[in-house]
Amino acid sequence: MEERNEDTFKLKKSTLWKVGTVVFGLLFLVTIFHDVTESGTSVNGNAIRVDPTEPTIPTGVVAVRADDFVDDDPVLGNKNAPLTIVEFSDFQCPFCKRARDDAIVQIEEQYVKTGKVKLVYRDFPLSSIHPMAQKAAEASECADDQGKFWEYHDIIFENQESLSLASLKQWAATLELDTTTFNNCLDSGKQAGEVANDLSDASAAGGRGTPYFIVGNQPLSGAQPFAAFQQAIESQL
Repeated sequence: MEERNEDTFKLKKSTLWKVGTVVFGLLFLVTIFHDVTESGTSVNGNAIRVDPTEPTIPTGVVAVRADDFVDDDPVLGNKNAPLTIVEFSDFQCPFCKRARDDAIVQIEEQYVKTGKVKLVYRDFPLSSIHPMAQKAAEASECADDQGKFWEYHDIIFENQESLSLASLKQWAATLELDTTTFNNCLDSGKQAGEVANDLSDASAAGGRGTPYFIVGNQPLSGAQPFAAFQQAIESQL
């Protein structure tokens, strides 16, 4: 009987110890949570509290202004338009073509032609996955030298699946460019430095894929629907 009572006592003591440990642990967690919510910092000191009245930028997104990324690039629309959209694009990218055929066409109709927005095109060739993107970008710059960037831009996207060095030269002839000058420009790599500068600015602006847009001061990545652009434009006009 005495031994049994001793065993019973030991069991109760052990049980009480376990219960006490759990309670202590819970109290410790509650204390940490209370400190975090009150001070706005986590246990490692990183700020986690956000004032909901202040605009925030998601992690990895760079704060940018379109006007800061305008170089001597082709501009569609009124150069004095109140809002600038910079498009970093890849002529061989299917998502760039989708954006061009959908959202950009509507932006041109509703905002560019009405003088509210100007569209600036800059090169963002992803050569590692699009082998003709670099030369297509250079070709468009060669066409720009002769004042026909946008016409050449459109013909590339319309015939994206037929991209080749020969087709790039053929399209210049179709647009009645000076083909000797154009071909020399393309073959010599004259515009490679211009394309490289655009590529560098795309990265600096936060671009990690194509297409990448800066709508005023709002970055938009990917082939976003027109509604996304419309919301960004209207909120800034």
